[in-house]
Amino acid sequence: MREHLTDALNAAVKQQDKRRISTLRLINAAIKDRDIACRTAGRDPVSEEEVLQILVKMIKQREESARTYEDNGRLELAEQEREEIAVIRDLLPAQLDSGEIERACRKVVEDTESKGLRDVGRCMNALKERYSGQMDFGKASTVVKGLLR
Repeated sequence: MREHLTDALNAAVKQQDKRRISTLRLINAAIKDRDIACRTAGRDPVSEEEVLQILVKMIKQREESARTYEDNGRLELAEQEREEIAVIRDLLPAQLDSGEIERACRKVVEDTESKGLRDVGRCMNALKERYSGQMDFGKASTVVKGLLR
């Protein structure tokens, strides 16, 4: 993933795509910050899964910012946030659609032999291991809870 980010940054520099360059640099800075935090805590640098979590978090932050900007009539800033979201989404693995999320949830409930709502945590952990960065876990949680009721 880090190599992919470096390659994407180099390509953006060659194309002189300023929005993409700045967004990729923000991503690299966020990853380096997390690496430093891990190092000071005596842990290994961030894993691929943690990089995906950072990207998903960055998307959520930008979606919230875009909504706030729109509510306050700052449409140009909202558009800028959406452009950054598009750059970040390009780096993520393909996202699962609603049908695929439901099938994955059914499989995990079956595989973990979950019976009731107290097993939601176990199912969500299994989903996060298998589909990190590939699905909206908020939607998946709703599906799992519906299956276990």
